[in-house]
Amino acid sequence: MKERGFDTYGYDISAKAMERAEKIAGIKKADDATFSSSELNDFDVYIITVSTHRSDDMFSPQIDGLLAVVEKISREAKKNGALVSIESTIPKGTSKKVFEMLSHRLHVVHAPHRWYALEEKVHGVNQLRVIGGVCDCCIKAGMQFYDGGDSHLNSYSSFSSVASLSSSSSSAPQHHTNNNNNEISLGIPMHPVTEIEVAEITKVIENAHRYLQIAFAEELYLYCQANNINFPELRDALNTKWNVNILEPREGVGGHCLPKDTKMFLHSSKSIRSKILTAAMEVDRHYRRYRQTRGGGMNNYEANSGDRTQITTTGDTQKPVFNNRGH
Repeated sequence: MKERGFDTYGYDISAKAMERAEKIAGIKKADDATFSSSELNDFDVYIITVSTHRSDDMFSPQIDGLLAVVEKISREAKKNGALVSIESTIPKGTSKKVFEMLSHRLHVVHAPHRWYALEEKVHGVNQLRVIGGVCDCCIKAGMQFYDGGDSHLNSYSSFSSVASLSSSSSSAPQHHTNNNNNEISLGIPMHPVTEIEVAEITKVIENAHRYLQIAFAEELYLYCQANNINFPELRDALNTKWNVNILEPREGVGGHCLPKDTKMFLHSSKSIRSKILTAAMEVDRHYRRYRQTRGGGMNNYEANSGDRTQITTTGDTQKPVFNNRGH
């Protein structure tokens, strides 16, 4: 960001996270004094990446921390028309609630984060992403900041500084200057949707779908164990078909995003409740109990598999098991 003209500040409850952001990405610390400064409180863009799970249960959704950040922005943001981008995974209806909290003074978009550790160059922060705005002016501002070049959306304004707020490590995606005009952007290709609720549930459903894929692999493994079938050989045979991709059952559904977001999707509708997701959660519990009865050791598949990869990541993207390192 710094090389491309963005003056970037970060705010985090973790001092270590801020030190890491400053060291790796050159993000300056935005403390209370920064927000109180008349010279530095006129940020053009606020990016919110606060974790949306309970502090005492990372598998349960909660947006209290995110709303606390929004309250701070509402009190201290001085520039009317600035952009607030929510990159955290949020329940349906959150963006409009944020818009109301900001008294319609600031533009609000939701651009859910995407990142895949194993293919970071191709599927890092610069991959195609979804974006929605509360109002037309919001989506125009968001598209200009992220994408910078879609001819079907009029450019809103030139953004010169960014404030990034999170409860984990801040990230600074590369960006470019649009050659078609004088306005700078992150250079991230975006897929705009007409209703912000579509953007909100997109990320939730993506992770719920991933949960289903993992649960099916777990149940298939249990089936093979019960019927004396070689699971690795069966999986390899199944995956020879172009439209089949059976995943690898290991410790179970990993990380906190998939369990949390699957619950978030289940809670998103009062009139219909997903039976298949409810069943998938029971399958995962059954699979974990089975592993515990085996002493928590490697299952037959893991013992025969030579591609068990261990990685360490930080922040909300940590997915150490089940080849589930996307976010």
